[in-house]
Amino acid sequence: MSRPIEIVEVGPRDGLQNEKALLEVDQKLEFIHRLEAAGARRMETVSFVNAKRVPQMAGAEEISAALPHQDGRSRIGLVLNERGWDRCVAAGCDEANVVVCATDGFGIRNQGASVEDQVAAMRAIAARQAAQGGPPITVTISVAFGCPFDGEVSEEQVLRIVRACAEAGVSEIALADTIGVADPWLVRRRVEAARAAAPRQRLRMHFHDTRNTGLANAYASIEAGVDVLDASCGGLGGCPFAPDATGNIGTEDLVYMLERGGFETGYDLGGLIDTARWMAGILGKPPAASVSRAGSFPA
Repeated sequence: MSRPIEIVEVGPRDGLQNEKALLEVDQKLEFIHRLEAAGARRMETVSFVNAKRVPQMAGAEEISAALPHQDGRSRIGLVLNERGWDRCVAAGCDEANVVVCATDGFGIRNQGASVEDQVAAMRAIAARQAAQGGPPITVTISVAFGCPFDGEVSEEQVLRIVRACAEAGVSEIALADTIGVADPWLVRRRVEAARAAAPRQRLRMHFHDTRNTGLANAYASIEAGVDVLDASCGGLGGCPFAPDATGNIGTEDLVYMLERGGFETGYDLGGLIDTARWMAGILGKPPAASVSRAGSFPA
């Protein structure tokens, strides 16, 4: 097969936001540069959140200022509300990823807003972008498969947000398994339902490996026709507001699986492994991703 799969690297944002260690701006920039050298072309680099609540994400403006625009690369800023959007525009990000939680329980704890309020904020941001310009917008629907506070998340809960995104003109929608509870069969059903609800929108998937189902869910997504997935070098990740949520699927694990199967990713696996091990040295713990622990094959 030669079907290309786009992997959006989220290590500098989702990967670091739950770590106890607080990295300096220079260390974060080095992480970003190493990831781009390993093939990352689309990457979540910063998060425009309150640094008092998530101190790991401090320095967003400094990082963005040190990353001049480059053709073929998109540095993404995470946005939760209109204040975040204003910061993202001012920082000159290439892309804005707006988060809408699928449940009130998670939304209030994570963003201080109900689902209804978050959808309203998403619509307002999309309207401002259309009228005033600014970076293109994507939306990630978090806890789209299960919530640590409200439990099971119904398909209709997710589809209401999917439809709202489509109506607002958002071109790409990501379904996120924020706490790693999905299974491959649920993933396939939800992908098919989301595609039916928003046939013109591109779908992206975001999986955490909390319960060891992340790669299986990625496989199910690809089999269902999805060609964009998030991943985090080293398997870093988690959410400060989701108890016991662990890392994303490792970029190197996903690249290894896909390229063994004949898919194209554009990543250098050796470079990813080196980067994961470098970051592990900074954080003082081994990489969570299996391929960085075991090495590639053939060696």
